[in-house]
Amino acid sequence: MKLYGELAEWWPIFSGPEEYREEAVYFARTLIASSNPPPRSVLELGSGGGNNAYHLKAHFEMTLVDRSPGMLAISREINPGCEHLKGDIRKVRLGRTFDAVFVHDAICHMTTEADLRAVMKTAFDHLRPGGVALFVPDEVRETFAEETDHGGNDAKRGSVRFLQWITDPDPRDTNYLVDFAILIKNGRGQTRLVHDRHKLGLFPRAKWRSLLREVGFRLSTINEEFADFGRDVFLGRRHR
Repeated sequence: MKLYGELAEWWPIFSGPEEYREEAVYFARTLIASSNPPPRSVLELGSGGGNNAYHLKAHFEMTLVDRSPGMLAISREINPGCEHLKGDIRKVRLGRTFDAVFVHDAICHMTTEADLRAVMKTAFDHLRPGGVALFVPDEVRETFAEETDHGGNDAKRGSVRFLQWITDPDPRDTNYLVDFAILIKNGRGQTRLVHDRHKLGLFPRAKWRSLLREVGFRLSTINEEFADFGRDVFLGRRHR
């Protein structure tokens, strides 16, 4: 995908850390409230440009894994104190465990049940006994709705504007599409238009729960205090 490859240098303008602040507060509070004692070490799978880690590192020792060298480079700039590792979140094995594992919207790039299960297994294998994993997909089948969105930001080096079109051409399969029209204006005033299509996974809640149990997780209920997030989140615990 171009947004995480050839366009990665524009990611901080496309989507900066300040846009993640409110969600990151929720994620930190949920992880802390769901663990006893609260987690110290957190592994983020599919950390992208590090926007969540920018806020979470105030609470946890963060280890960040992503398959895109460009996105890892962006994250290193804003999170120099965090450990960064290149890896495929379906397959990576670090040979150590963490108090918690966090998987944000990178999980949406798993378009088959096998890939989704593989990421869950990666999370499970990196948890200490009693540790928790928090999965935050953008969409689940029950609440999916086609829509459009737009955004963008300005910086000294240039500007980015985008239109996002979310569709589901075949409701019978486990995928949906996000088409981005991205307009980039560099510091010299030159503009270019890029189309980038993302094929993402879409699964019902029951499938999420069954796969989590299949890899060994015990499902935990999000505390009522944090339940009204507006999106489905899944919390699994590795049995002690």
